[in-house]
Amino acid sequence: MQAGRRLFGFDRNVTIAGLVSFCMDLSSEMIYPLVPLFLANTLGVNKSVIGLIEGLAESTASLLKVFSGWLSDRLGNRKWLMAAGYGISTLSRPIIALATGWHHVMGSRFMDRFGKGVRTAPRDAIIAESTDRGALGKAFGFHRAMDTMGAVLGPALAFLLLAWFANDYRKLFWLSMIPGIVAVLLIVFFITEKKKAPAARAARPKLTLAHFDWRFRFFVLIAALFAAGNSSDVFLLLRAQQQGIAPVTIPIVYLVFNLVYSLSAVPAGMAADRFGRKRVILLGFVLFAALYYGFAVAASATAIWVLFGVYGLFMGLTEGVQKAFLTTIIPADFKATAFGVFNMAVGVAMLPASLIGGWLWDHVSPAATFYFGAGTASVSAMLFAVLMFVMGRTPPARSG
Repeated sequence: MQAGRRLFGFDRNVTIAGLVSFCMDLSSEMIYPLVPLFLANTLGVNKSVIGLIEGLAESTASLLKVFSGWLSDRLGNRKWLMAAGYGISTLSRPIIALATGWHHVMGSRFMDRFGKGVRTAPRDAIIAESTDRGALGKAFGFHRAMDTMGAVLGPALAFLLLAWFANDYRKLFWLSMIPGIVAVLLIVFFITEKKKAPAARAARPKLTLAHFDWRFRFFVLIAALFAAGNSSDVFLLLRAQQQGIAPVTIPIVYLVFNLVYSLSAVPAGMAADRFGRKRVILLGFVLFAALYYGFAVAASATAIWVLFGVYGLFMGLTEGVQKAFLTTIIPADFKATAFGVFNMAVGVAMLPASLIGGWLWDHVSPAATFYFGAGTASVSAMLFAVLMFVMGRTPPARSG
């Protein structure tokens, strides 16, 4: 099949990238909802250490995203970096399957996120380069929907397999390798990179922010500030357990979140293409502030179920739409570098977010973790409103 052929209404690369993310999230989410419970209930690890594990894994690995994106632009190669990243994440599964202490869990989480750091920017650049500008929200929304549908089926499969295996986590961890292997094979055999002409590759990009204008820099700053209050989802899962949801039911709570996320991603992307991406992003920031306030004051299991559904709606409104908006304010020749810088800034901010979240939980109160996130989201919404206002009064800059 030739590059540009359409599958399910999208360029083939977009469709295959969605299937790849579906398989990898199926693999990841089979085990992710169980990790904080395993650390807290089985290994007796306190919340500050859990925050350290999550923050360190996400943030340190996120440093790779900018270098991976820059390297992808410099080499003119995206496919094989993408394949390597998914392969590394798949190889992290045996470490957690054999873990006997929290440091092994940290090693597995770090390796998994390391792989994510390698693959994310090249993959997003492939999607952007395979999509017409007017359909970017729809394409990234489709990708997020496929990614999240894997995250829906992962916890459901985990719930069934845990019952089948009599709560033997290790067998589940081993089985999670299978969809990861399928993801790598899909990239190798079905992604066809659109090669640049030699002249287009001659000017090799340097790793510098000089390529990007004030809109990109300001948006990255806002996204990083928002991420600094968006602590790891493990705290949401621990909050669910604290409010009376049984550990065996936790994967189903996470399934509800991912189901709403998946179902809302494409409609949110289409709405953003039609009514304005900036409006949808602003709505997402405001919704998150209300959501985290809700987690702070929640006093029943019913409230937790509702909040996880609202959290899925927030993710559907923001994840793909932010990348679609980003694509419109970056130079064409530096897409992977820009995605790398954006993802790195957000990822690095997750280290203090999770550390602060864990410290507040242990030393102030569980609610304080969520009040802090609601506050940073409110400030981010105000700053983004300023960006919208200034962009509306400033002629568009040339973005290559």
